[in-house]
Amino acid sequence: MLLPVLLSGLVLGAAAPASAHAVLRATDPADGTVLRTAPREVTLTFTESVGLLTDSFRIYDPDNHRLRTGPAGHASGRSDTARVTLPARLATGTYTVAWRVVSADSHPISGALTFSVRERTAAPAAPLPERTENPVTTALHTIARYLAYLSLALLLGTAAFVAYCRPPTTAHLRTPALAAAVTLLTATAALYLLRAPYEEGTSPATALALSSLTHTATTRPGLLLLARPVLLLLAAVCAVLLRTRRTRLPRRATLAAAAALAVGLSLTWSASDHASAGLQVPAAIASDTLHLLAMAAWLGGLAALLWTLRPTAAPAGLPASVTARFSRLASASVAVLAVTGVYQSWRGLGSWQALTDTTYGRTLLAKLAAVIALLLAAACSRTWTKRLARAAAPVRARVPEPAAGAPVPEPAVRGAAPVRARVPEPAAGPPLPPEPAPGPAPLTQVHLLRRSVLAEAVAAGVVLALTTLLTSTVPGRAAVESARQAPVPATAGIPTASVTTIPFDVGAPGRRGRVQITLDPGRVGGNFVQAVVYGPDGGFASVPELRVTLTLPARHLGPLDTKVTDRGGYWAADAFTLPLPGTWTLKATVRVSDVDQVTVSAPVRVTR
Repeated sequence: MLLPVLLSGLVLGAAAPASAHAVLRATDPADGTVLRTAPREVTLTFTESVGLLTDSFRIYDPDNHRLRTGPAGHASGRSDTARVTLPARLATGTYTVAWRVVSADSHPISGALTFSVRERTAAPAAPLPERTENPVTTALHTIARYLAYLSLALLLGTAAFVAYCRPPTTAHLRTPALAAAVTLLTATAALYLLRAPYEEGTSPATALALSSLTHTATTRPGLLLLARPVLLLLAAVCAVLLRTRRTRLPRRATLAAAAALAVGLSLTWSASDHASAGLQVPAAIASDTLHLLAMAAWLGGLAALLWTLRPTAAPAGLPASVTARFSRLASASVAVLAVTGVYQSWRGLGSWQALTDTTYGRTLLAKLAAVIALLLAAACSRTWTKRLARAAAPVRARVPEPAAGAPVPEPAVRGAAPVRARVPEPAAGPPLPPEPAPGPAPLTQVHLLRRSVLAEAVAAGVVLALTTLLTSTVPGRAAVESARQAPVPATAGIPTASVTTIPFDVGAPGRRGRVQITLDPGRVGGNFVQAVVYGPDGGFASVPELRVTLTLPARHLGPLDTKVTDRGGYWAADAFTLPLPGTWTLKATVRVSDVDQVTVSAPVRVTR
């Protein structure tokens, strides 16, 4: 347990900055600039390759009317760009560009920028019934991802448990294996249907549209999702052939085919998530695949062991050799998880700061705590496994020698048959019991082992849930890089201000207060942002992190990060551009300790 900690310290301490998630690097025209002549196109440049949607760009003129533009595309030979052609003649005034693309790790990202032709103007509000993200689509997509991870672990872990641990009977494991396969198929189908609505931020009702289904089939995540049912079908065919009496396949060939299918299934995850983008992509995909396989062998095998330890499955107890083999399998899996987990943490974080200052880092810390709880439960299981092995080991009885020395052979008679010497019985005492043979472990110790394995299974479920959250969270390395982007200088506004006070309550004693956010002047254009946190006693409070964003749901814009920084007692941003008027959603995320944070929101009106 100390080795991964030491390795993580060495690796994270020497990490160099790089991107592992798409971040907007540059725009042409630049955000907030005033141009003498109208541009012919808008080009966005990202830190990695991005995928385009049918509605990647929405451009509004100074009167807040959407412009008709051609389809979005990449710049010549540049997959890390997004470009759209503008109409030939643009009127004088300020234009708003809302964009949405899909990063190479399959997660959608969005934002907005403004540019002006000849002079800046303010656009009137014209609300539209649109949302930045659809909460139902996002929730369904997250649930489907979790079920897919869970079913993969159960399916591959059960197969590894049967192949390596060799339980005396496997008939009772067919039910959970079949349930895992059906769940994986169902979750994969749901992910495929929800892929287009998840990317575009629309309702799940659009999932069955023919255009959405065909678009998903042309993307890399969609093709990988389509590959899963094919691999599961091949696995089912192999299982049927193995059960057929006429088929006699060598054990090594069977294990090689099963391993190839397991690697293929794992690749459908690692080739479409964070490992598929950023630095060292081949090594990252290999590491992520090994991480998934080790996770499945340990956690899925744990579930198979728990299912086998049921009294109805093993009424006479379980041979100690089965639990001993699983202990060795779990130990090897933990070693692989430690090495690959350290590498993935370095790749996703890049610095110690990201470990505590980003959502990805804090989720990773929570996962580490759950893994430690899982290892403690595993240590208890290992203790009971050793006791079961000692209890089930055969004990050889020592045959006592006769009390009166060695027997004297009788004299042989010439020509007569030899007479064998008779070994006298012991003088006293009951007859010696026969030598015991290895058998099942005591039922009481099996019951205690069952309890510790159940605790492991609960902790494993928490680990899988946090893993699902990590795969849908922007890596800390990318979040830090995005926060370092230099703000664009804004113009001076009218000397008025908009002040919004939002109460918050983390839920722990003394962890409540209010945050006061000021937008100066609180109008379209450049604004000065100031945030002050007050404690429960009404005095100034110092917090380790504060994030303030604004979203305009009516225009499908945001969230726009104000990028406030700590100024010693208050948080502020000197230049933040509000591109459109309307009712914005002001959201503040207040972190009061290393583990306690809360997000609160309130509407704020932005005028011309």
